Amino acid sequence: MTGRQRERRHRRTGAAVVAAGLVAGVGLGAGGCAGGDAVAGDARGGDAVVVLHRAADQLVEAGSSKARTSMEMAAGGTRVTIRGAGVYDYRKRMGQLKVLLPQDPAGATERRPITELLAPGALFMKNRGAGVPADKWVRVDTRTLSDGNLVTGGATDPFAAAEVLRGTRSATFVGRTEVAGAKVRHYRGTADLGAAAKKASDGNKESLSAAAKGFATAAVPFDVYLDDEGRIRKVRHRFSFVGGQQSPVAVASTTLLYDFGASVRVRLPDTDDIYAGKIAEE
Repeated sequence: MTGRQRERRHRRTGAAVVAAGLVAGVGLGAGGCAGGDAVAGDARGGDAVVVLHRAADQLVEAGSSKARTSMEMAAGGTRVTIRGAGVYDYRKRMGQLKVLLPQDPAGATERRPITELLAPGALFMKNRGAGVPADKWVRVDTRTLSDGNLVTGGATDPFAAAEVLRGTRSATFVGRTEVAGAKVRHYRGTADLGAAAKKASDGNKESLSAAAKGFATAAVPFDVYLDDEGRIRKVRHRFSFVGGQQSPVAVASTTLLYDFGASVRVRLPDTDDIYAGKIAEE
C-alpha cells in the first residue's frame, strides 16, 4: 500500500469513527419572482416537481435564516431524538448549530451541547467528547462521509436538505396549511440523491454523491412546506442506512426555517484549534 493510499484510508477511517461515535453516543450503536410563479403554478395545478427544484434557489435569494433541527433515529427497537438550533447563511453556505444529544438511559450524565460549524465540504464540532479536549474542534471532511453529512452531525445541513429537493423525481401538492404561523403549501414526494448531486452547488455535489452511494437506497421520501415566496419553512426527509452492526437504521430528519434575513456570523477555527489526535470510541 502506498503512502497516498494509506493517507486516503486514514481520512476515511477517521470520518467513519466520528460518525459512528456520535450515533453510538446516543445509544443506537450505529428569487421572489420565481416564488410568485410557483404560487401561480399551484393555482393552475402546475408541476410540483418544477416548483421543488427551485426551492434551494429561493433560500439563496432570502440570504439567511434561523433554523431548528430534529433527527429521529430508530434501530432494533431503540429510538432517540437529537435536536439542534442555530443560524445559516445560504449565500456563503455556512452556518452554526447547537446540537443537544438526549440524556443517557441511566440519567446520570448531563450531555453538553455540541457546537457545530457547517461549511462547504466540512463539519467542525466542539464539545465532541470521546477524548477530545474541551477547547478543541474536530474537523470532518463531509465529502468522505457515506451519508454526505445528512446524518453524521446529528443534524442535516439546512442547505443540503434544500438541495436534496433538486433531485425530486415525483411530487404532489397536498394542500395549504400553516407552519409556525406562516401560510404554506404542503408537498409530498420522493427525491433521488444521485440526481440531486448532479444539480447541487459545488459545496454539496460530492457530499450528496457520497450519500447516494452510502445509504441503503438513493430514494428519499420527503414532506416539504413552502411559503408564498417559495422559501422552505419546513422539510422532513426519511433516510435509511446500515448501522455499525449491520442493522438498518431509519432516520427522519426535520428542518424548520424561520426569521429570514437573520444576522449570521460564522468564524471557522484556526488550524491550531483543531484536534489532531485519535477519536476514542464511546
